[in-house]
Amino acid sequence: MTFYSKKQNGGFTLIELLVVIAIIGILSSVVLASLNSARGKARDAYRRSSMKQVQLALELYFDSNNSYPSTSGEYWGLSVNGGSRTTSGANAYIPGLTPTYILVLPADPSGHTNDWSGFLYISDGTNYKLLSHVTGPESFPSSGQAFYDPVRPTWAWMICSGEPACSSW
Repeated sequence: MTFYSKKQNGGFTLIELLVVIAIIGILSSVVLASLNSARGKARDAYRRSSMKQVQLALELYFDSNNSYPSTSGEYWGLSVNGGSRTTSGANAYIPGLTPTYILVLPADPSGHTNDWSGFLYISDGTNYKLLSHVTGPESFPSSGQAFYDPVRPTWAWMICSGEPACSSW
């Protein structure tokens, strides 16, 4: 003889569903926060790598020409992120470097396209300074670390050829 219950518990209560939704929301916010941190670290790694590649290209240029690509010391060559210059050709933000010494100049990975965000370059031919300048919340090297810019400690990453470019430009 089989007995059937008149009351069937086939679903969840509203309270149980709300608790599960709240737990899923908390877990997803934790995952997204850690994902943003990983994205920032990836952008930092890209900046370091890109700046080292450009530094190598600048040194190759110097070996061939006995000077660095000059901006006449009057303006910053600004990459496509925030300026009108491009990453290759005659209007590149480092004149004369592409495509002979580096195929394409890098653009900053932040994605900011306003203000002075992007790679910036200035040179008088004897010295140069290359910045990865970022508008917005990003991480920056501390004093004594590689890529630290004493002129812009919370705005930019830096590679330079020597004084006076490193400490005053």
